[in-house]
Amino acid sequence: MYKLLNKIPTDILVIASLLLGLAPFVPEPHLWEKLKMLVAGDLIRPIDIFDLVMHATPVTLLVIKLLLQRKNNQG
Repeated sequence: MYKLLNKIPTDILVIASLLLGLAPFVPEPHLWEKLKMLVAGDLIRPIDIFDLVMHATPVTLLVIKLLLQRKNNQG
């Protein structure tokens, strides 16, 4: 898993995280809207769940990659 994640450039993950995580920019970021739905218990339609996964994937991969890099640099 680490080898596959290591092949993805960090700058690409940052750009994808910003674009997919914040799109659409108006009226509110889609990821934020879906997270609010999740907390409220309104995230029940399959399209909304897929949308959350799609918008959160680059952010999740970026966080995992940065944590693994930090762990490898310390150890």
